[in-house]
Amino acid sequence: MQETLATSTLLAPSRSSISTQERFSTAGQTSSTGPQPSRLSIIPPPSKSKGWNSGTKVRRMRRIIAEDPEWSLAIVPLLTELCIQHIVKNFQNNPILKQLLPEHQQKVLSHLSPELPLAVTANLIDDESYWRRCCLQRWPVCHVARHGGSWKRLFFERHLENLIKHFIPGTTDPAVLLDLLPLCRSYVRRLCVHQLLPPVQPPAPPRSGELSDSGSEGETEEPATDHYQLRDLVAGLSHLEELDLVYGVKDCGMNFEGNLFLFTYRDCHSLAATIKACHTLKIFRLTRSKVDDDKARILIRSLLDHPALEELDLSHNLIADRGARAAAKLLSHSRLRVLNLANNQVRAPGAQSLAHALAHNTNLISLNLRLNCIEDEGGQALAHALQTNKCLTTLHLGGNELSEPTATLLSQVLSVNTTLTSINLSCNHIGLDGGKQLLEGMLDNKTLLEFDLRLSDVAQESEYLIGQALCANREAARQRTLNPGHFMSPIVAKGPENPAR
Repeated sequence: MQETLATSTLLAPSRSSISTQERFSTAGQTSSTGPQPSRLSIIPPPSKSKGWNSGTKVRRMRRIIAEDPEWSLAIVPLLTELCIQHIVKNFQNNPILKQLLPEHQQKVLSHLSPELPLAVTANLIDDESYWRRCCLQRWPVCHVARHGGSWKRLFFERHLENLIKHFIPGTTDPAVLLDLLPLCRSYVRRLCVHQLLPPVQPPAPPRSGELSDSGSEGETEEPATDHYQLRDLVAGLSHLEELDLVYGVKDCGMNFEGNLFLFTYRDCHSLAATIKACHTLKIFRLTRSKVDDDKARILIRSLLDHPALEELDLSHNLIADRGARAAAKLLSHSRLRVLNLANNQVRAPGAQSLAHALAHNTNLISLNLRLNCIEDEGGQALAHALQTNKCLTTLHLGGNELSEPTATLLSQVLSVNTTLTSINLSCNHIGLDGGKQLLEGMLDNKTLLEFDLRLSDVAQESEYLIGQALCANREAARQRTLNPGHFMSPIVAKGPENPAR
C-alpha cells in the first residue's frame, strides 16, 4: 500500500487538497479491483531529493513483463482438423479412411505420405491423385496412357517390373515377388520386362595339375544360367493381358559375357507352360532373346488354340524357315490378328508357308516380315495370297531383296484388293519398270493410304504420281469419315410415284 502511495505521489503533482483519507480510499479501491494481469511493476525506492519543487529529474521506473513465448494470436484449430491430423499421423498403425465423410477423406489423402507400406494402401486407397504423387516421386517420367490412364495401375505394374528386372536367381528370395501378388493382382494387366538377370556365377576353382582316379581331369558341372521362372507369378495375375520380355542384361558395360544373353531350353519350356496357362493373355512379345527355330516351335506349340491371343511379336531373333512354318500353323489355329517376325532369318520357303496360311486366313490384319530375305520367290507367293485374302490391312516387306517380279504381281493385287491400307517395300530393288507397274495398279486403287517406296530404285516421277494417288485416297477416306451418309447410295423403290429415269 505504501508503494502505491509512493507511485501516485511520483506520478502526480503535489496537491495539498488531497487528504489522507482520500489517499487511503484510493488505495482501497485499487486493492479491491482484484488481481491484476501478469504484468508486474517493480518500483525502486524514490531517490532523495531536496524538495518537490527542486526541479531535479525523476528516475524512470523499470517495468518487467512476464510473457508466454509459445502464446500467439492464431485461432485454435477446429476439432475436425485436429482429428484429421491425428489420423494422418497414425495412418500406418491405424488406417481410418472409409468411415470418414468424402470431404474429410480428401483432406486425409492429400496429407498422406507416398512412402506408406503397400500392405496398408494397396487395397484401401483408390484415389488417383494419391497414386499420382506416388508415381511421380519414384519415376520422373510417367506415361499413364500406356497403362489405361490409371495412375494406380501404372504404379503397381512398374513396381512389379522393377522387382523382376533386379531379381537374381539363387540370390533373391522369390517371396519378394510372390508376397506382392495379393496386393497387385487386381491392377496389373501389362508387364514389360526388358531385362532378366542370370544367376551369379561363382568364381572358377583354381586348376590343379593332378588327375582324377579315372585318369582324366576332374569334371566340373557347368554353372546354371537359367533365369527367373515366371510361372508362379503369372499364374497369380488373373487380369494379365500383355507380356513383353527380353532375356538379356542392360548396361552391362565392360562386364559383358555371352551367358548374360542366353535364353536356355529350360527357360523356353518354362515360358511355354506359363503363356499356355495364362488364358487372359492377348499380347505376347519376346524380342532380342536369340530365339531360334527349335525354341520358336516350342513356344508356338503352346499357343495353338489359345483362347485370347491376338498379337505375337518374335522380332529381332534367329527364327528361320522352320519357325516360320510353325507360325503359319498358328495362323490356322488361333485368332491371331498381328504377327511380327521382323529381323529374323526367314527365307523363301518360310514365306511360302506363311502365304499359304494367309490365303485362307480371316483374322490377321498386320504382317511384318521386314529385314528378312524372302526374295522374289517368297514375295510372289505372298502377292498371290493377297488376291484372295480379305482381312489383311498392313504388310511390311522392307529389306527383303525384292525386285520387279514381285512388284508386277503386287500391281495386280492393288487393282483388286480393297482391304490393304498400308504397304512398305522400302530398301528393296523394285527398279524403274517395277515402279511403273506399281503406278498402274495404284490408278485403280481407292483404299491404300500408305505406300513406302524409299530406297527402292523407283523413278522420282513414278514415286510422285503414286504419292498423288495416295493423297487422293486419304482425302476421300477423310470425307467418308466426316460424312458417312453422303457416300451411301440411297435405295429408291420403283413405282408410279418414282418412275425409273
